[in-house]
Amino acid sequence: MELIERYFPELTENQLDQFTQLQSLYEDWNLKINVVSRKDIDELYLRHVLHSLGIAKVQSFQPGANILDVGTGGGFPGIPLAILFPETQFHLVDSIGKKIKVVEEVASGLALTNVTITNARAESLDGSYDFIVSRAVAQMETFVRWVKGQVAKKSHHQLKNGVLYLKGGDLTEELASFPKATIYPLNNYFEEPFFETKSVVHLPLKFKG
Repeated sequence: MELIERYFPELTENQLDQFTQLQSLYEDWNLKINVVSRKDIDELYLRHVLHSLGIAKVQSFQPGANILDVGTGGGFPGIPLAILFPETQFHLVDSIGKKIKVVEEVASGLALTNVTITNARAESLDGSYDFIVSRAVAQMETFVRWVKGQVAKKSHHQLKNGVLYLKGGDLTEELASFPKATIYPLNNYFEEPFFETKSVVHLPLKFKG
């Protein structure tokens, strides 16, 4: 938790309480349905929570904005971002039912009112979102195909509407066909060695025509 408070010192008491609860909620549910590895549970705030919040260092979400989290798994990056931006609407989606069960229980335990959770494939959705966030669930080319046509037309943020993707390693080859993509290395924001090879990729996408 010290990590979260260090990098996000403006948190309210309620937000601090919700972030604190994450450890026990995930430890409890991980015993029933394994969604986070043992090593990662021990470093939940570094490897999952703070990593998810890297997106917030690149773009702060406006009240009333709609954000889609594709392949949310155990609720990352959607749950930490929903805590940080309580007036922003988050739609968390995963095709694996047991993972969605955990996300539902965690969101309920935190009393999050700005989260909608759906057990579905991204391609089956018919929504309109300011940003689509995710943690490396597929190569960018595949991911863009999944979310095609789900980006809202009107931008209300500093960055243009599109994808905010948490990725690791050398992205040169993967992003070669996406000249409009911008890479934001997370070691510009966080000093822990874990983030040395981690980035947020912003890719503006055209809206549904």
